[in-house]
Amino acid sequence: MNESPGARLPVILGIDDLRPLPGATRIARTSQEGVLLLEEHRDHEIDELWLDHDLGGDDSIMPVVSLLEEAAFEGRPFKIGMIFVHSANPSGAETVVRVLKRWDYPVRRATA
Repeated sequence: MNESPGARLPVILGIDDLRPLPGATRIARTSQEGVLLLEEHRDHEIDELWLDHDLGGDDSIMPVVSLLEEAAFEGRPFKIGMIFVHSANPSGAETVVRVLKRWDYPVRRATA
């Protein structure tokens, strides 16, 4: 491979309880794992972040959304190229999109 020095592989994180998300470099299956995954990448650029609203049982993506919201409120938003919200729960997905847009995160609905 002819990679230039300093070239980096894209960082694509997914938080989803069921989907394989083949393009993801790391996947968390619960909100707790998702929070830890984001904290690991706190000071690094994340190219894509894929979020599912319902994470099985009573778990949802909202603790992760709260972490992103709190970081933006404190003036230190996560560096994310694009957040994709993919969910079979339309109202949950719209809530996530609305909250993240309010804090100027680049976000859109997607299919996974």
